[in-house]
Amino acid sequence: MIIKIDTSLVKGNNYKNKLNTKDNKFAQLMHLYSLAMRNVEEKVDSINRDYREIYGQDLINHVMCRIKSPEGIIKKMKRKNYELTYQNLIENINDIAGVRIICRFKANVFEVIDLIREFEDCRIIKEKDYITNPKKTGYSSYHMIVEVPVQLDETKLYAKVEIQIRTMAMDFWATLEHEIKYKSNGQISNKVSRDLVIYAKIINKIDNKLMKMHHKKYKRKIELSE
Repeated sequence: MIIKIDTSLVKGNNYKNKLNTKDNKFAQLMHLYSLAMRNVEEKVDSINRDYREIYGQDLINHVMCRIKSPEGIIKKMKRKNYELTYQNLIENINDIAGVRIICRFKANVFEVIDLIREFEDCRIIKEKDYITNPKKTGYSSYHMIVEVPVQLDETKLYAKVEIQIRTMAMDFWATLEHEIKYKSNGQISNKVSRDLVIYAKIINKIDNKLMKMHHKKYKRKIELSE
């Protein structure tokens, strides 16, 4: 079944209409973001398959996708003081569709970034490197906002997707930090905050040591095969 999408949601008269998450138009728009998210997921799966065929190992450990909930969208727009319109949602909320790419090692993260930059028909809007420059909280990851095409009948529309690329160790820390903040409604003590930063630094050191260990093992394997 082909789901028809009202393209006037992203241009034309309905563009500046007040946002209504119970409206069928909103559901259509979320479907558009879902299609864009799948587009990115398929591209990422493709580069991992190609890498496996060439090098005999995975570049990516696993991929996670999600569409932001209506409640989450409204909450973020209110926090950013945006008027609740379709225009503000489309122009200013960049993480409605999210793809998280989990790699084993830091080197893999930057390989993935380079390959994403080569995606055909993909516009890179913004990049933030929280791996080279972690947040003060200790958070470490690489963020990219991209626009990818969705073909609807004879119309090609572009939708934004947020891509996060990180190692398994970084993802472990980020998941734990999110859970701690969620359970405490975002209110955590100074001691817990300091401890989280310390643990992030420890995890970063472990990440680096594991990567060096892997490189030595891989180099040794190549030398033995020659």
